[in-house]
Amino acid sequence: MSDYEVKDLNLSEHGQKKIDWAWQYMPSLQFSYNKYREAQPFKGAVIAACLHLEAKTANLLITLKKLGARVAACGSNPLSTQDDICAALAKNGVNVYSHRGMSTDEYFGYVRKVLNYKPNVIIDDGADLVATIHQEMTGLIPEILGGSEETTSGVKRLKAMNSQGVLKFPMIAVNDALSKYLFDNRYGTGQSVWDGFIRTTNMIVAGKTVVVVGYGWCGRGVAMRAQGMGAHVIVTEIDPHKACEALMDGFRVMSMEKAASLGDIFLTLTGNIHVIRREHFARMKNGVVLGNAGHFDVEISKPDLSAMSDHIEHLRDNIDTYVMKDGRRINLLGEGRLTNLACADGHPIEIMDLSFSLQLESALHIFTHKLEPGLYPVPMETDRAVMEAKLAALGIEIDIMTDEQTEYMKSWQE
Repeated sequence: MSDYEVKDLNLSEHGQKKIDWAWQYMPSLQFSYNKYREAQPFKGAVIAACLHLEAKTANLLITLKKLGARVAACGSNPLSTQDDICAALAKNGVNVYSHRGMSTDEYFGYVRKVLNYKPNVIIDDGADLVATIHQEMTGLIPEILGGSEETTSGVKRLKAMNSQGVLKFPMIAVNDALSKYLFDNRYGTGQSVWDGFIRTTNMIVAGKTVVVVGYGWCGRGVAMRAQGMGAHVIVTEIDPHKACEALMDGFRVMSMEKAASLGDIFLTLTGNIHVIRREHFARMKNGVVLGNAGHFDVEISKPDLSAMSDHIEHLRDNIDTYVMKDGRRINLLGEGRLTNLACADGHPIEIMDLSFSLQLESALHIFTHKLEPGLYPVPMETDRAVMEAKLAALGIEIDIMTDEQTEYMKSWQE
């Protein structure tokens, strides 16, 4: 097997410049590297990663390698993979297998090639590495110490596996860490989804009606940023608590059936399948724009769109315009894949600095601790340490409780 498969190794110089630019603004990951570089704590680790292969991710993978690991990586999404980054990773000694626009068959072929390195640590984005191991490559399981998962969609799959008793090694739910969902999911998604939308459409947001489908941490961020740009925001939800929260945050709340005829822009953030489908498309206005920010391209029903359309036009990159049989035009961003990565560069650098520091620390925890199979939270001390390092890098000090205060908080008697 070749050490890598990339589109064009000659793109590596351009990719390295993007990697170097991002590294300047990743103080948390720099802190981890400087903390561990002498000890080489990943010596003996073989890490298989399935992640969005762009500049920020590249810095995580290169750091893991510099700390002693052998690293094999594939792209977790065909439209988020950047060919120049893949070339630069190969030049940095990462065994990388991916190219932008890969087919589904190519994607799973790359997943298998990465797993053929016989990893003992997994870093997953959407749980496809974990699922492939359990479905096709069970012989690898005895040597796997565990891994981590950073997405809402992936953690959902792992919870289902764990509840059914089929998860055969420990996985850490990085997505559920405080520093992940409070910052990455809310502020990262909130900015990067709109970055992708604006870059791709060149349209104004102010004055438009934006329908945010799902009011989890990602939905909160997207709705907040839409409101800040002057949009009228509608939220659709299945959870009564989240629906009430959206209402109290100042947004209109209604069913998708009612929202379908009102929206100009629809953004899905649920992790579920076909949350926008045939009966909703039938009610939509001419010229609406649909985008998805869930990990998989299943939230907007592309089969229904295709069945209802006469033909598809491509007037701008990353936009499929479905011309309906009644003449209406419905525009889909990035093939219904992650708008922030298919149409832009993903989350801001400083946000992913936090998340990738968590990934590194979680991988180290897995590699250095013997855990039973199951789904685990990020250790609270790890989560807190990452945030403390981030604040320190920014030159920000916070208060520390006095001994008197510490004792008071432990007591129950006045």
